[in-house]
Amino acid sequence: MMKVLRILPLLLIAASMLTYTGCKDKNDDPESEADVQFDKLNHVWKINTATLDGSDKTADYAGFQLTLSGTKGTPPFTYSTSARPSLSPWPASGNWDFGSSPETIMIRDKGTPDELSMTYAVTESTLSISFSFNGSGYARTSVVKGAWVYTFTL
Repeated sequence: MMKVLRILPLLLIAASMLTYTGCKDKNDDPESEADVQFDKLNHVWKINTATLDGSDKTADYAGFQLTLSGTKGTPPFTYSTSARPSLSPWPASGNWDFGSSPETIMIRDKGTPDELSMTYAVTESTLSISFSFNGSGYARTSVVKGAWVYTFTL
């Protein structure tokens, strides 16, 4: 009986330690891929290069900036542009959200007549966005249709 009384407290301590060890901390849940990507995209991006159907249009975009912002986890997010040239497939501002693959697809102005699916790649300091623009344009329409590729830096 004495051995049982000595071992019983040790068993109770071990059982309680196992119980608490098995509990999961609420902060242990990994961030969603969309939230990770949002953190990378949520910046003011400065133009590095712009091409239309493979032709360099960077000179037309001197000073162009794209601001992607919002509140993580609560789409739609917002975008705005500054120093937008008259030759541009970009509206002055609007909304964006992630597409079916948050790592590579964003949708500009989802649910509107201007909705546009864009492919992107982002690192800690660069952003590349490509899309085919077939709309009526936001300035001179005859020269904005085609395959656009933009690269930005912070």
